[in-house]
Amino acid sequence: MTAQRRTGLLLIIVSAIAFGWMPIFGVWAYDAHSAGGLNTQGLLLIRFSLAAVVMTAVMLWRRAPWPRGRTLLGLMAMGGLGYVGQAFCYFSALQYGSAALAALLLYVYPVVVTLACAWWLKEKLARRTVFALVLACISLLLTIGPAGGQSLGVMFGLLAALIYSGYILAGSRLTPIAGALPAATVVMVSAALSLWLSTLWHSPSWPNSTSSWLAVTAIALVSTVVAIFAFLAGLDYLPASEASTLSTLEPVVSVLLAALILGEHLSGLQWIGGVGILVAALLIATNRVIPD
Repeated sequence: MTAQRRTGLLLIIVSAIAFGWMPIFGVWAYDAHSAGGLNTQGLLLIRFSLAAVVMTAVMLWRRAPWPRGRTLLGLMAMGGLGYVGQAFCYFSALQYGSAALAALLLYVYPVVVTLACAWWLKEKLARRTVFALVLACISLLLTIGPAGGQSLGVMFGLLAALIYSGYILAGSRLTPIAGALPAATVVMVSAALSLWLSTLWHSPSWPNSTSSWLAVTAIALVSTVVAIFAFLAGLDYLPASEASTLSTLEPVVSVLLAALILGEHLSGLQWIGGVGILVAALLIATNRVIPD
């Protein structure tokens, strides 16, 4: 194994672990919610504002060119609508369901992307892909079936996966034109501006404890900035297919951390369903990959 390949593998694994911590940080951030503390709007405002400042500083330091024209408008829509919508649904899923369930449901997105490409681009699906889609559907039923009392969490988790699928499809067209770093920076800045605009109609609630502030800051710096930069840097050393395959480590990290730290436990059927979703995602990722 070459040094470059080892570096790429390490960076993608670091990215997956950093993303995998996000639901744990989210649960900690919401701990004070019942006492009138943080709401989802406030959490996302802090997350995207901090991330936007850091990534803009890196853009200026590297003197990277900013996207222009239709590409810029498309990326702004991805951030202001797509990423904000996905993040809102994901963190809402954490409020009404478990961290493990939210992490697993998000990984339904490769299935949605594959089906959308098959319908939109009239692609013929290979037998392996069809098997993966059937496996994912059955596994999804097993995962959400025993989740009694978490129906809202399931709904928001599936909405997050659906919106993220649209985000991936749009990003696969726009990111190669703009470049990974400029595209990610515009997305973050647009998400932050969109959320600040939303304060004209709805006031955010901020963290009311030190632990909550630390958790939200960790979401912004660890599970957003570090996670995104590590993934983008990893793409310089590895092909997108390998990076996408390795990224399925993310929900595994989330589920294990939820069990070890938060004391969450999945039923036997949910474990089977969760493993099935990840296997389906791996089969799809290694068979055809949307370019980053």
